[in-house]
Amino acid sequence: MKYIVCEEPFNLLVKDKPMPKIKQGEVLLKLKKAGVCGTDIHAYEGTQPFFEYPRVLGHELAAEYAGGALQGFSIGDKVTIIPYFFCGKCIACRSGQTNCCEKISVFGVHTDGGLSEYITVPEAYVISGKGLSYDQLVVVEPLAIAAHGIRRAGVTHNDTVLVMGLGPIGIGLTEFAKIAGAKKIIALDINDFRLCYAKNVQGVDAVINPAKEEVAEALKKITNGDMPTVVIDATGSKKIMNEAFSYISHGGRYVLVGLQKDTLSFSHPEFHKREATLMSSRNATNADFDFVIDCLTSGRIDVSGYITHRLSFGNLTNEFAMVMDKTQNVIKAVIEFDK
Repeated sequence: MKYIVCEEPFNLLVKDKPMPKIKQGEVLLKLKKAGVCGTDIHAYEGTQPFFEYPRVLGHELAAEYAGGALQGFSIGDKVTIIPYFFCGKCIACRSGQTNCCEKISVFGVHTDGGLSEYITVPEAYVISGKGLSYDQLVVVEPLAIAAHGIRRAGVTHNDTVLVMGLGPIGIGLTEFAKIAGAKKIIALDINDFRLCYAKNVQGVDAVINPAKEEVAEALKKITNGDMPTVVIDATGSKKIMNEAFSYISHGGRYVLVGLQKDTLSFSHPEFHKREATLMSSRNATNADFDFVIDCLTSGRIDVSGYITHRLSFGNLTNEFAMVMDKTQNVIKAVIEFDK
């Protein structure tokens, strides 16, 4: 069977290997779709933390159940996976925070992932498709990350939420902020196509392009001087993450969903006088995945316009760089194995 490995930055290779053998407690999955996320792009560019080469990428997966003895599953069932393999023993796992396990192994990041015609994964991480399509299942994982970020922020109907970065996770953050009942949602990005999507499709209350206007002044105008009570970063940009400390309201919360390799810095007096809260949000838990599945099956989230670009697994080495082309207006690119 064929698989694709990132040998080193900017170098994807197609290789062959034997079909995987199913071990005790594992299932065999036939890949149908794989989402391209920021982690994959950063790995391709050589800017991803916690990463070693060579590596098979891919952790946003939609697949067909192809073998194993997992109760309640039959050959041909549509499934997805939770790609965060945890130890179950550390302090985080014992408290239910398996998303930040001390020894976490993320499929496609710390271990080889899903850009392969077939994979085996432990039974515990397989999720039933529950009647969802492959297009819906392939975006469950990034949506779960977004749902976790909103849950970490504790968004309520009293909050004005600023979401910075409108990639797939940022788009998800605005969706779940809306579901949480946020009073007002503001979206920030330098890509006008994504801002239009957030405004016209998602119905956010206001959009800001920092390349065209001064952000702090725009926020003061939008919030009548109050500033956002919740600021969430999904850019991973050091510059934006540092600047956003000045966007938080007094008593507000700042949640870092985006990941940056370098050091962040901020004025402690400015942060202190606000009695602001700073927190990170990493991955997602089983509860977040369940919530996303429920939102998709109930129709509270419509992802019909979420996938903007489709790539072919068979021609991925030639097509992958397109995802990083700013002129292509990519929101979510999906690799199709049958294409």
